[in-house]
Amino acid sequence: MKRIAFKMKLKPGFKQEYIKRHKEIWPEIAELIKQSGISDYSIFFDEETNILFGIQKVSGEISSQQLGNACIQQRWWNYMSDIMETLPDHSPVTVFLEEVVYLE
Repeated sequence: MKRIAFKMKLKPGFKQEYIKRHKEIWPEIAELIKQSGISDYSIFFDEETNILFGIQKVSGEISSQQLGNACIQQRWWNYMSDIMETLPDHSPVTVFLEEVVYLE
C-alpha cells in the first residue's frame, strides 16, 4: 500500500462550508472511495493560504482525485466547485506532492 499526498485550494471564506459538506458526505462517494482501495484519508487546512492538504493510502494505482470516470464523482465535484478552485470539468485543481521524508 502506498501513500499519496496532494494539495487543492479553497476559495476564501468557505472553510466552514467545506467542513459541513464533508461531514455530510454522500454515502455513494464514501463507498466509491473505499471500493477503489483508498483508505486512511485525511484532509488538512492551512488558514493562511486556503490550501487543503490531502493524504491517503491507496492499494491500487489511483487516488481519490482520479475517480472522475464515475458519475457520482463528477456530481460531487460539481457540488463542490462553487467553493474550490476547479478545472473546466469541475474537478479540483490538484497538485500531487512528492514524498521526501517518511518516518514510521
